Amino acid sequence: MSKRVAIIGAGPSGLAQLRAFQSAVENGAEPVELVCYEKQGDWGGQWNYTWRSGLDENGEPVHSSMYRYLWSNGPKECLEFADYSFEEHFGKPIASYPPRAVLWDYIKGRVEKAGVRRHIRFNCPVRQVEYRETDGTFLVTVHDHDRDVIESEVFDHVVVASGHFSTPNTPQFEGFETFNGRILHAHDFRDALEFQGKSLLLVGSSYSAEDIGSQCYKYGVRSITTCYRTRPMGFDWPENWEEKPLLQRVDGNTAYFADGTSKQIDAIILCTGYLHHFPFLPDALRLQTNNRLWPLGLYRGVAWEANPKLFYLGMQDQWYTFNMFDAQAWYVRDIILGRITLPERATMTADSQAWREREETLDSDESMIRFQGDYVASLIEATDYPSFDIEGVNQTFLEWEKHKHEGIMTFRDKSYRSLMTGTQAPPHHTRWLDAMDDSLEAFLHAPSKRPATAEVDG
Repeated sequence: MSKRVAIIGAGPSGLAQLRAFQSAVENGAEPVELVCYEKQGDWGGQWNYTWRSGLDENGEPVHSSMYRYLWSNGPKECLEFADYSFEEHFGKPIASYPPRAVLWDYIKGRVEKAGVRRHIRFNCPVRQVEYRETDGTFLVTVHDHDRDVIESEVFDHVVVASGHFSTPNTPQFEGFETFNGRILHAHDFRDALEFQGKSLLLVGSSYSAEDIGSQCYKYGVRSITTCYRTRPMGFDWPENWEEKPLLQRVDGNTAYFADGTSKQIDAIILCTGYLHHFPFLPDALRLQTNNRLWPLGLYRGVAWEANPKLFYLGMQDQWYTFNMFDAQAWYVRDIILGRITLPERATMTADSQAWREREETLDSDESMIRFQGDYVASLIEATDYPSFDIEGVNQTFLEWEKHKHEGIMTFRDKSYRSLMTGTQAPPHHTRWLDAMDDSLEAFLHAPSKRPATAEVDG
């Protein structure tokens, strides 16, 4: 009897796991029985945009934190699949910073080619996972909303691929109850046009604040203030954007900051991160960590050391994304297929601790990028996932960082070379600040408005 594997989530990580098993079967492996439970009505995870916030049509917490007009905030060359290039999917080279619809189309293209959709049960949130010591299996209970039934099935392995950018971390500040404007978390942000002509406060100093602020600037916000707990982002912001120390309180429409200054604001967006949240798992199986490059308890970042029949994908803080999820999925696949033998628990824990100790020494973006690159390389070396130029990806990340500091509103106008095909990406036909239509069609087909001398890099 073939093994049965439950995969929780059909976003980039869960789809990587389905593709990994499909690749093994293509190359002669015995198939395993796969069931992927996805609580949304379609695949893509975060990249499956919805206008909804709060609860979805089934009364479930909305998963996606995606918003209209989102464009990739990093070069596509750093996340390209090693077995399915952008050039193969689109039939031509495309610019380095695609909008959400383009990336979703790319993600879908690979799994449509692989034919794995038949393994996914949509509108099926997982309610409970129970490990049964008596026979070493998992009982997985789900709510099938399409049939409105709750049912349970038995599996030999469970892969948790539900992500960790969906449950908001929402701090409280004095005066929020009586604030005279709107307060929301970045998870519920959907449309920059809502804030056109308003004075906006963003609490936080990481990617969400940087990107949401940039979107709102692009679509006509009156002013932007970002506030930080430890240090400012430090980019060369437009003149209507300023950074301040952390918010202390609000009174009416006035925000007061730690440096003693104040400002009139119309709306507050909490760009304060997310929680690792797995309400379907008991404590014995549940990863408990903050967002960091090396969560403890996961051997090679994927195998639950306390019970290595359970796996997690994509639980790290991320520089690398899609191709890291692939490397993890191939590694998990080979453990399940018996191609990789796990050591004793003490050895696994010691290995994880060594990675954590190295993580603790990281003191720059470059060191963090190289750390994660080394991690991805270590996984690829153990499997048949196609190798690619990790150092080239690292260098592209470093170029990206440099370009952001040279121009936070212009870095998306740069182009890079694919580390998979060697092809130089063309510049986009429209400056990012002028590209108001984020549709796939506009990105791929709009007439050129840029001068022929647009610069490229990489």
